[in-house]
This record gives sequence, structure tokens and C-alpha cells, in this order.
Amino acid sequence: MTLPKRASLDIKALAKDLRSGHRAALARAITLVESRRGDHQAAARDLVQALLPDTGKAIRVGITGSPGVGKSTTIDALGVFLIERGHKVAVLAVDPSSARTGGSILGDKTRMARLSASDRAYIRPSPAAGTLGGVAAKTREAMLLCEAAGFDVVLVETVGIGQSETVVCDMTDFFLALMLPGAGDELQGIKKGLVELADMIAINKADGDNIKRANLAAAEYRGALHILTPRSEHWQPPVETYSALTGAGIDTLWRKILEHRTAMNASGEFAERRREQQVKWMWSMLEQRMMARLRADPAIRSKVRKIEAEVADGRIAPALAAEQIADMLA
Repeated sequence: MTLPKRASLDIKALAKDLRSGHRAALARAITLVESRRGDHQAAARDLVQALLPDTGKAIRVGITGSPGVGKSTTIDALGVFLIERGHKVAVLAVDPSSARTGGSILGDKTRMARLSASDRAYIRPSPAAGTLGGVAAKTREAMLLCEAAGFDVVLVETVGIGQSETVVCDMTDFFLALMLPGAGDELQGIKKGLVELADMIAINKADGDNIKRANLAAAEYRGALHILTPRSEHWQPPVETYSALTGAGIDTLWRKILEHRTAMNASGEFAERRREQQVKWMWSMLEQRMMARLRADPAIRSKVRKIEAEVADGRIAPALAAEQIADMLA
């Protein structure tokens, strides 16, 4: 999807088409928010602001897990399950990117074959391109655009490495951590921070000869969760087993997501979490804008390179260097 060479974008028309559910308009809008051009970024801000009243109604689910755990297969199975029950599902899948070239293997549509064939689903792979934790910088805006286009469930898949779990947790309502059975001592693979973020742990590949191992793994995870402080006092994260291959247990995963939403709404924590996420989003955007200024202004860039060299040579303390750079942005 390409955009005009000039900033002659009709934001009102694009917003109208997007609200009507036109897939081409949605694709064009997401391309706009992902663009690094200054005029496109300004237009994207106007577009998101115009669409803001049409957002916020979807169920936002973050899905993480180590490579090979079956994230894409799980999303395919869950997405098809939801579509069969009348939902419209958007998938924002963030692929690993080359830190050196920014390249990305955007293969999610081939890994979600059934879901990608449905006109009630929209899959948008986004190259991470070196952003924090491998999470695409514009995933939040893309989520709002999908909601404005009428998608009532948004699934965000992380690359399952680095800080991506924290970032995705901060933009979703429910955070699902996928695990595998029978990979040695299950608890060896637990990342304490990840488990503390998770609203549910789901053991995949509970089929055939794996069912017993999956149940054993689930029992160990339940034991581990009991000694950790849950993320919310109103929700004890469950541990479930399922099979993305056969679809067994997918209905239970969705039921737990809905139970969590009911519990969070009843306690008032759902609205409070959304409010906190908005503020974190603002600060994240501010940091990006400040970094963009440092890179875009030739005069500032030249001074920053000089300061970097002085820090590297030990002639100036990093704290003083940071202060000098901050003063340039004042």
C-alpha cells in the first residue's frame, strides 16, 4: 500500500471510508501512521484524533510466548472461533526485524491460513525495525484504526523476546502467555516478570501423547502462581491447557478472557487500566518525538555526535552530556 507523494491526503474522506469498514482505507490508514515522513505523521495525528470517538470498544488481547510455542497457530484457531460467533477480528502481528537492515519476514498470513481467508478478519504484520522490545512503534495507533473500522476483538502478537511483553501488556486489556508442555523442567522456563504480567497461562499442544505432559505442566505453573503476587487483587490468573491444532480448549481460553473483563469492569479496574495506558502512551509518543528531533535537526545531530565522542573518550560525564543534549531540545 503506497501513499501520495504530496501531503494531499483527504483525512475526512479517509476517516469516512475507514468507519464504513473499507479494508483498503484501513490498510492505507495504517501505512500512513507507520510512515516516517513529517507530512504523513502530521496527517496521521489528525486522522487518529478524528477517529478517537469511534475507538475503545474492542477487547484487546496481547499474546506472547517463546518462538515455536505456536502463537500464530493459536491466533488462527482463536480468530476462526471468534468469527464463527459473529466477531470481527484484527490481528496486529509484530515480526522480528533485522537490526542492521530493518528487514522483516512478514509471513504471518501464511501461518494463519484460515483466518486470512475470512473477510471478517484483518491481519497486519508490522516489522519491528529496532523499536523497544521488538514491538512496532505504531501498533497502538493501528489498534485504534482497527477499532474505528469496526473490529471488536484486537489480538496483538509479540515476538516473545526482550521487553516486548511489557510494552504489549501496557496496550492491551488481557495478557495471555503461551507455554509448551514436556520441555524438561517447566519451571526452568518461567520468566518471573512475564508470569507476573500474565492474566492467564495457557499450555499449548495438549493433544495426543502430549495431554498428560500438558496437565503436569499446568499443575506446576499453578503451583508457581500461588507463590507470586497476582497482577490484580480482583483476578487470580488461571492455567489452562488447549490444542491450537485440534481446537480443543480454545472455547475455554475465550471464556476466561470474558470472565476477566467482567471482573475488571465490576471492580472499576478496567477503566483505570485504560486511563493509565493512555498516559503511558502519551509519554512514549513524547519520547519518540524528542528522539526524532535529535535525529532530524542537522545542527543538533552534529552537536550530539561531538558530545558522544567526548563521552566515549571519558572527557565528559554521561550525566552532564545528557543534560547538555536535553537543553538543546528546550
